[in-house]
Amino acid sequence: MSSVLFDVPGPRAIARNRLIGVATVLVVLAVLGWVVWRLFATGQFTAEKWNIFTFSAVWVRFGEGLLSTLAAFAAAGIGSLVLGFVLGIGRLSEHAWVREPVRWIIEVLRAVPVLVLMMLLYYGLPVVGVKMSPYFAVVIALIVYNGSVLAEVLRAGVESLPRGQAEAGYAIGLRKSGVMWFILLPQAVRAMMPVIIAQLVVALKDTALGFIITYQELLYVINQIGNQAPYGSPLIPAAIVGGSMYVAVCLVLSYIAFRLQRRTKRSPRAGDAAPDPRQHAGETNTELITLQRGGTDTGRSATPGA
Repeated sequence: MSSVLFDVPGPRAIARNRLIGVATVLVVLAVLGWVVWRLFATGQFTAEKWNIFTFSAVWVRFGEGLLSTLAAFAAAGIGSLVLGFVLGIGRLSEHAWVREPVRWIIEVLRAVPVLVLMMLLYYGLPVVGVKMSPYFAVVIALIVYNGSVLAEVLRAGVESLPRGQAEAGYAIGLRKSGVMWFILLPQAVRAMMPVIIAQLVVALKDTALGFIITYQELLYVINQIGNQAPYGSPLIPAAIVGGSMYVAVCLVLSYIAFRLQRRTKRSPRAGDAAPDPRQHAGETNTELITLQRGGTDTGRSATPGA
């Protein structure tokens, strides 16, 4: 027995796959156990290392760092989506004088690392007499990079649609802009939603690069608290606490994305199918065909000369 893409595994393959799965789990547990053992051996779980977290000022500082991270991410996420749509539409233009410059802009912006952009904005602009705060340097760099990536995502989503979608729009009298906004873009966004959300998660984690230009986000706070020598330099405990906050925020964002994706999939075309006008309550097409044939035969037999 086989499916479309692969052969259904037999008894030996099933046993082999189970052994591989058990071995993988054991290896992962062994690595985790070794890491926990090393943390215990180096005294990372002692009261001295964790005593600093008994102070409310430390948690307030973590909260401020988390809010700074979310503030940069919110502005960068919205700006990236806007820039991505603008560049993506320009990339799909039928006019070469629009399409080619936009293509080169996207390629250049995607090629420059985010950290380099942040450093150019924060350390390079003052050389020419323009001073920028760390917050705006982080946000602008994230918008420029992630917006260029999202532009390519949208372009790929639109070009992956069947040509009949656009042709159907032109057939009912829509112009190029109408076909793009009402037919192509909604389907492309729905199809590429997982990639868009994944890129937004990348933008969230890239806010940690603001630590290099002294933006006081969550990683900056982790480093600041972890280097408190009077409290035993609890860098590992601070990283565990701050890393847990990163994980929690990413999980919340992933859940929101999951709910949003489920809602975008619900469209009138995906709902309950319209009732078949040939059917009556409690009857099937086969029964109707039989009745129609019976009625036709009766009508023929009642015809004079039949």
